[in-house]
Amino acid sequence: MIDARTAPYGLFLLRAALGAMWISHALLKVFVFTVAGFSGFLASKGFPAALALPTIGAELIGGLLILAGIYARPVAVLLIPVMLGAMSVHIPNGWIFSAAGGGWEYPAFLVVASLTVALAGEGAFALKPSALIPGLGKRAYA
Repeated sequence: MIDARTAPYGLFLLRAALGAMWISHALLKVFVFTVAGFSGFLASKGFPAALALPTIGAELIGGLLILAGIYARPVAVLLIPVMLGAMSVHIPNGWIFSAAGGGWEYPAFLVVASLTVALAGEGAFALKPSALIPGLGKRAYA
């Protein structure tokens, strides 16, 4: 049974953690692997190297939007293919992400957490776009 009194706060915690993880995943590529290093990694795995910046941008901007609760549900859905791509690279390394080359449990968890936010909602403390921009979301009837 879902406790309607506390569920919004649980969803907020999930959303905040998920947003932070997407942000850290992007920043790892910038500050640890470097953009050039990540581009080379993508190319070595058969992906276009030009996907490096769009991937980093999607993870960073998507993470910020999820963290803030701005369009968190659709953004979470849009980020799932990014992690499915990461999973496809890590599956041969096994389950545990600490394995050589990284396993696939971390990308799988981000996919499931993103899907959960998409299905369950933003939870408490979300910055709804309609609250930020006056008139957004109101329908005009003739």
